[in-house]
Amino acid sequence: MNQQKSYLDGSGKLYLVPTPIGNLEDMTFRAIDTLKQVDLILAEDTRRTIKLLNHFEIKQPMMSFHEHSSQNQVIQLIERLVQGENLALVSDAGMPLINDPGHPLVQAAIQHNISVIALPGANAAITALVASGLNAERFTYYGFFPRETKEQKDLTILIGQRNETAIFYESPFRLKKTVKRIAEYLSADTQIVLAREISKQYEEYLRGKLSEILEFLEHNEIKGEFVLLVEGGRGVTVVDSAVIDLELPLKEQVDQWIAEYGVSSKEAIKEVAKLNGVRKQLVYQAYHNPTDVNH
Repeated sequence: MNQQKSYLDGSGKLYLVPTPIGNLEDMTFRAIDTLKQVDLILAEDTRRTIKLLNHFEIKQPMMSFHEHSSQNQVIQLIERLVQGENLALVSDAGMPLINDPGHPLVQAAIQHNISVIALPGANAAITALVASGLNAERFTYYGFFPRETKEQKDLTILIGQRNETAIFYESPFRLKKTVKRIAEYLSADTQIVLAREISKQYEEYLRGKLSEILEFLEHNEIKGEFVLLVEGGRGVTVVDSAVIDLELPLKEQVDQWIAEYGVSSKEAIKEVAKLNGVRKQLVYQAYHNPTDVNH
């Protein structure tokens, strides 16, 4: 068990400081004051961060810390914290650690009983969610949409089963392809939202049915970094005829499902029962005692 008294411990502290996601006024007074007071600022890209520091007249020393930073560098930073120095970690934009490096340092600090203090501030995913009009009470942030075909299919089917909003980051170069992929497994009436250039001059929200957004993307070229939000619980029954042949005996359908999705026989039996509109017990019997059940 680890109990942190953030402001009562007199030792060094690791501050996680959010930076603007587009508009410099997203920077809080507290964030500026913290960066002016720490002994060292750790930046994902020092070339970008120096512009921010110069704008707010922050003169503290800065060091690069990114996904390729070595474990030896983490150890050196922990030693500085143990000796009483205060460090601040910033990302290029938004909240540190959200699709950004920093987790090894935070983990190490916690293991050494060093206070890790996150400052509230700008975050593209949450900002887009609250303005989307979709369910903001239950949601899951997935990072970037998967690149592998099977992962895309499995995740989209899962979104269709769960009554919560799914949130992704996506690049403009992959956006249309991603929405097309989602449309294969969710109802055409599924509500989705595309939020781009959040807090910048050309901020834009596109809200509508999956079919409407897909048609818009087919005829319009849009730029900028996107947050993609998808209404959950609107899945459709998907049968890939190359994978599941409903004309086959139930046992063979279960075998096909296991081979395709790598799930347990229990899970495959449940899905095959749903596809065929029969009771699970019938499929169970067909799978484990095929001679007793005819299909």
